[in-house]
Amino acid sequence: MRKFALATAGVAMGLASVAWAATPASDADRAFVAKVSQGGAYEVEAGKVAAMRGQSPVVQNFGMLETHDHEGVGAGLKRIAGETGVPIAGTLNAEFSARLAKLKAVPAAQFDAYYIGDMKQIHNKDEGLFLQESTEGSAPYKAWAHETAVLVKAHLGWLNTL
Repeated sequence: MRKFALATAGVAMGLASVAWAATPASDADRAFVAKVSQGGAYEVEAGKVAAMRGQSPVVQNFGMLETHDHEGVGAGLKRIAGETGVPIAGTLNAEFSARLAKLKAVPAAQFDAYYIGDMKQIHNKDEGLFLQESTEGSAPYKAWAHETAVLVKAHLGWLNTL
């Protein structure tokens, strides 16, 4: 798992080092930000839960990886959103709050399988969102979404081995 963390750390550092030009966000960009900021915040919180409640070291490590990577991705999104005037909610919405509550309530014996299934589901959805934004988004979102799609694809690859 250490190799995975090092590889994704490089991607996250690349995201942090990109300079964004202030470009107004389109309505599609705003909708994209609303969706992925909530999903990303959920993945950070779910990763923290997995790091604590995971029954296997693999799930615990993946939870830590999720938290690390999605905090970096979220910081990049917040920076771009701030530069383009797009607000990001500071808390999880009702959908993701309920999803997190459900994750926390899963019995220990079922936790790992539930968490991996949940992460596969959200990453599969995210992959499509990021790929679409990487081709159709405004300049700063397009570049960021492309870089983030690489990370999402890597996470999916690892999830599919579990």
